[in-house]
Amino acid sequence: MKIAIISDIHGNLEALTATLEDIEKRNVNEIICLGDIIAKGIHPKECLDLIRKKCKIVIRGNCDRYFSEEHKNPDELPEIEQKRIKWNQSMINKEDREYLLNLPFSYEFYMSGSLVRVFHATPEFDNKTVLNVDKPETKYKMFLPSEKTMTQDTADVIIYGHIHHPYMDKIYNKTIINVGSVGNSYDVIRNPQKDSNVLETTKSNYLIIEGDYESRKYYSDISFQFIKVPYNIDKELEEENLNIEKENYRFELKEGRYRDMTRVNENFKKLGIDADNF
Repeated sequence: MKIAIISDIHGNLEALTATLEDIEKRNVNEIICLGDIIAKGIHPKECLDLIRKKCKIVIRGNCDRYFSEEHKNPDELPEIEQKRIKWNQSMINKEDREYLLNLPFSYEFYMSGSLVRVFHATPEFDNKTVLNVDKPETKYKMFLPSEKTMTQDTADVIIYGHIHHPYMDKIYNKTIINVGSVGNSYDVIRNPQKDSNVLETTKSNYLIIEGDYESRKYYSDISFQFIKVPYNIDKELEEENLNIEKENYRFELKEGRYRDMTRVNENFKKLGIDADNF
């Protein structure tokens, strides 16, 4: 069986449409979405409708939760956050919000003997950041179960989204994979003197996992394929004046960089990495 795993669409209809077309060409059997369907782009409703139609399993992301839930004491939030919440909620209806809030936290299945667990960010939290440069002990915890996982078994393969940066690593006979982002791809390790063409980053990213579905025997092959799909970024930005975050959205889509690099650099410093000297 071939399963496509997508994540972090963020209301980018052009990227999602191009990605679904690419998936269809590859004769994929099923699609799993790891969340963050809404927020940032101006087409959350259209993206949500497509995801509900095309995906067998949909996991709830932190943005799906944050922009769908009722906030206690919203007046105490910063003004910009109040505006972001109201704006994002204005583009979807009550039924959409209830759907998003009731999505599962994680999902798991066997593929060619490996227990594969998928979630948005970590087994415990939908908004905690685990980077490709994190310490082995931090990555190891990603394989452990929590009260929010389907079983209490330790996973062999974990696949997640949230950080918008695709990578694969092996530790302790286990495999950790991030599928990247469909609609909001970026890299955090950047240097103007060393960077390649930005189109290497800004394409839509997703993963295909192929193997013997639901088999607990190790005697068949399993494969992981990273896909990068070009899409029309300029078309996605044609109606950007409707976006209250248009400057940030344009910056991320065109430059392949996160809008708040100060925050990113602070995370690197916690890891003992000098982000100013990459």
